[in-house]
Amino acid sequence: MPPIEEHPLRFQLTNELHARPFPSLDVPCRAAFLAVKRPRDAASRDREADRGHLVALLDRYGAPHPQPGATHYSGIIGRHLLKWESHTEFVSYTIFEEGNAEAPFHARTFSLFPDEWLSAAPGVRMTSALIRVEPMPADETVIGRKLGEWFVPESLAVSRVVDDAAIMASDFRIDATGHVRMAVFVRDGIGPRRTGRIVQRLCEIETYKTMSMLGLARARGLADRMAQMDRRLTGLMSEMTGEVTRPDETLKELLDVSAELEKVIAEASFRFGATAAYEALVNQRIEVMREERVDGRQTFTEFMMRRFDPAMRTVKSTERRLHAMAERASRAGNLLRTRVDVERSAQNRDLLESMNRRADLQLRLQKTVEGLSVVAISYYALNLVRYLAYPFAPNGWGEGVLTAALVPPVVLVVWLTIRSIRRKVEPE
Repeated sequence: MPPIEEHPLRFQLTNELHARPFPSLDVPCRAAFLAVKRPRDAASRDREADRGHLVALLDRYGAPHPQPGATHYSGIIGRHLLKWESHTEFVSYTIFEEGNAEAPFHARTFSLFPDEWLSAAPGVRMTSALIRVEPMPADETVIGRKLGEWFVPESLAVSRVVDDAAIMASDFRIDATGHVRMAVFVRDGIGPRRTGRIVQRLCEIETYKTMSMLGLARARGLADRMAQMDRRLTGLMSEMTGEVTRPDETLKELLDVSAELEKVIAEASFRFGATAAYEALVNQRIEVMREERVDGRQTFTEFMMRRFDPAMRTVKSTERRLHAMAERASRAGNLLRTRVDVERSAQNRDLLESMNRRADLQLRLQKTVEGLSVVAISYYALNLVRYLAYPFAPNGWGEGVLTAALVPPVVLVVWLTIRSIRRKVEPE
């Protein structure tokens, strides 16, 4: 090794690309698949509980335990192969068994999951499937006869896959035993790993399809609530087009609607985002199978186009409608807020004009009082000056003449003094 420090995640990230290997399956064989999801969203998942549930199953068969923190596991339980995977929202179990029972899709393989172990699962069954893998018959008309007996013709999807290496079929319906049925017919010479990849893709298509449909359930659950909010929002916007007599109250109601819409978007964003991701995985898994039509029957792509895509369009439409309503509420709130601000500005302008008028009246009153103040101050000042000046009065001046002579200068001095004080106090 070169003398250079390794990144602490180098080996972990490299090994992640090689995680979850495909099973190696000999034909004929059968498989039982189970996907378990926590009742709430992914944030509430307890991965340790999921691993503990796996360990409980392994202990029943004396099988070795997975590594601490493992997200996938493959091992032998009895005479069967168990494959376990931990995903963001669910965990999946697949049991592979050699050979096929005479009765097609017999649930004996699924019985390897004990009833008491299933009842203790940390979650609920999201989906389960029984998969039957047979060699391709020389006469392919036999396949048509078997498919007619095993599946509902109306929903049956059949395709040649992986360059005619196999034919896969399913009607994606839940049978009387509670499982979805899937069949694979493999040509001679196809290796075990290639067969394992085909079976694994079938399990993934079924699982991701089912997980995607949770978005449709959420969209339908929001339909009535969205209709109520839409009517309420439309009514408030109609009020805005007329004479709004209570803009403050209307604005408050608009903000309430906006807050409720944002809450709904936040609650549904994870599910809608997960639905889009699962939808992309379903389409990608079908695409890599390189389908070809079998005897004019619908392919998996056509089945999804008719029955799966409309559900996904409904989810996308609901998400777009939620965001559009939130934008409408935001725009209406901004418009109404502008109107309220304009009305408040007009009120503030009227208030300032009223204050200016009152200030002008106060100034006039002040000037009137100022004139009276000059008279009053001059009267008292005149008496003081008269007492001071009387001893120095010219001969022959009486008290009345002296007082008359002092009035003009005293009044002038008082007036000039008050005027000087006012100029210093008042602004320019």
